[in-house]
Amino acid sequence: MSAQLIAVLIFVAMFLMIVIEVFERHIITLVCGGLVLTVVFGICMKDMNAIVETLNFKSIFTGGFWYGESSEESSGINWSTIIFIVGMMIMVEGMGRSGFFKWMCLSIAKAVRYKVIPLLICFMCMSAVLSMFIDSITVILFLAAVTTELASLLKFNPIPVIIAEIFCSNLGGSATMCGDPPNIIIGTSLHYSFFDFLSNTGIIAGICLVFIILYFYLCFRKELKDSEAKRGDSISVPEASSAIKNKLSFSMSVFVFAVAVVLLVTHAQTTFSVALIGMIAAVLTVVTTLISSGTDDIKYIFKHLDYKTVLFFIGLFVCVGGLEQTGVLTIVAKFIQDISGGNPYLIVVIILWFSAIASAFVDNIPFAATMVPVIKSMAASGMDMGVLSWTLAIGTDIGGNATPIGASANVVGTSVSAKAGHPISWGKYCKYCVPATVIVLAISMLCIFVRYL
Repeated sequence: MSAQLIAVLIFVAMFLMIVIEVFERHIITLVCGGLVLTVVFGICMKDMNAIVETLNFKSIFTGGFWYGESSEESSGINWSTIIFIVGMMIMVEGMGRSGFFKWMCLSIAKAVRYKVIPLLICFMCMSAVLSMFIDSITVILFLAAVTTELASLLKFNPIPVIIAEIFCSNLGGSATMCGDPPNIIIGTSLHYSFFDFLSNTGIIAGICLVFIILYFYLCFRKELKDSEAKRGDSISVPEASSAIKNKLSFSMSVFVFAVAVVLLVTHAQTTFSVALIGMIAAVLTVVTTLISSGTDDIKYIFKHLDYKTVLFFIGLFVCVGGLEQTGVLTIVAKFIQDISGGNPYLIVVIILWFSAIASAFVDNIPFAATMVPVIKSMAASGMDMGVLSWTLAIGTDIGGNATPIGASANVVGTSVSAKAGHPISWGKYCKYCVPATVIVLAISMLCIFVRYL
């Protein structure tokens, strides 16, 4: 009992410190993870095996970790998630360095003849589609920066476009396993493939995207039309080709991206693990960058990797492992089943809306990592694992859209906008994104009811 209580107190303290941002979040999770290993496992439980299982180094050295169908149900640090994220980070830094993202944005702007409303719709679609394959933080970082640059050239307010881009990046990220960190955790922990997500959450996200494009169009059309009418024809926009400084580097980065997408799409057929796919993407990026640009760009890529996020994940997995090893998560699963009476409709409602509300105010990554073992316990008692997984993925991914702090992409997008002289207030953000979040959750819940229950 003391081990359970201390594990819960450490986890709650970790959550609170992440929310109030007293320290950088990777420091918080690493310190709390250290407390779990020493206090909970070492002092209270005196269980060396719990420490070994939570650190989970042995999984890296198994054949199923890299190739083939792994049936091992390991707890603790999900090294497959860690390696995959690092690999994709390296690939994306290489793409950004080659000018790929800026080229794409300028090309789309030219294709719609620099009309602001078509630009809004295209950037929303691009945000959603790119976020299916690339981390939404990176997508928004580049999209928001290019949007503010285009806004100064085309003389329109970038805030409506950035708000819509943020929302669509999280929505698009919910469609695939590699689109959003919670999905990576769910997919690698429960052995789902790229196509498993695409054929389940992807369909729901596609339906919701149609409604959301219409929603933001109705919200912002008047403001954007007025700004377009005022500017006249006196605009000067650089050619998309100006974003490409090194054609060989650009071509090779596109090639690596295409290889990564093909490997993810064929993941179920090749039985390559996501860890191996991430490793392949990283190695190809390093080799092609070395060939096309030299060692300076290699140094740039590794210097700009988000190491803090990787450390955050490691500490987080250890803290969740503490709850799992002490049996706390089994108690939570039983509680949800008891209050729902085993009714699958009620279980879906509870997981979807509870996940969404929690993710609106706290980081959705630790919440998803906490809930994965919970839904495993619920599935063991008869509830369909797939239904629980897709419900959790949609709830955590979409719920984070409701507030400026609900997801990392929101924080990045609003920060880029503010840095460019266009601050987005809580009131302005929530005015548009809270109703949009409710709309998507309601549609998602209806889709889950109709398709699965």
